[in-house]
Amino acid sequence: MAKERILFISQEIAPYLTSNPASALEKFIPVSMQSNGFEVRTFMPNFGAVNERRNQLHEVIRLSGININIDDNDHPLIIKVASLQPSRIQVYFIDNDDYFQKLDSDSDDTGMNRPDNDERAIFFARGTMETAKKLRWDPKIIHCSGWITSLLPLYIKKIYNDDPSFKQSKIVYSVFPAKEMAPIDPRIFVKLKAEGFNQRDLKKFTEIKNDVNLLHRLAIDFSHGVIVNDPDIDPELLEYINATGKPVLMAQDLAQDSQKYLEFYNSL
Repeated sequence: MAKERILFISQEIAPYLTSNPASALEKFIPVSMQSNGFEVRTFMPNFGAVNERRNQLHEVIRLSGININIDDNDHPLIIKVASLQPSRIQVYFIDNDDYFQKLDSDSDDTGMNRPDNDERAIFFARGTMETAKKLRWDPKIIHCSGWITSLLPLYIKKIYNDDPSFKQSKIVYSVFPAKEMAPIDPRIFVKLKAEGFNQRDLKKFTEIKNDVNLLHRLAIDFSHGVIVNDPDIDPELLEYINATGKPVLMAQDLAQDSQKYLEFYNSL
């Protein structure tokens, strides 16, 4: 009998970026699910802080080479891969010099203070989905974690909803502790409409002004379940999550309890 599949799409995974509670958790959960009998693959951005030589990244030519157009500008997509040791889980890195190379002005390894974070999230979502399509790998669960993955539930439900690989997938979004983030460009909705989303998909969100939780709200609305890993979550955001009626796992105190995650996946 074929193993059930889980696709983890993460902002940061240890040891590729500086170890912290989020990156450690994003390694622990995939490894734990693999040990529970699932087939696992992971995606993350190839941020400039990733040491390609030490972590033995190499380009996958057959998956690279397409251009992704955002706001009338073409950006080449490069795919690199490495094996997460000792589990040997494949990690696919979404790479582009315009969005992910390290800048002197970056406040952290992911560059959360950049003014183009909306485009970086769009590129990561498109690059991940186009690559996942080429892999012809249909997951039961797609688990997105971190702000840069926040547009993926929207893309999966509205742009890639008819693709056989994702039609039956259940989407989970993890809310991680917030860091200082640059304001999201108000033109994000213009850019998303150019991607193919219609007014009905976005109307609810275009009416939100200066909401620091905008990306979280987008991800939550288009996911099947939500995991809260932030012990200091904004009470308004938690109220928003609970009001959706979606299954919620309050996991900030369960970081190393893989059984709770497994039960949550199976409940969707």
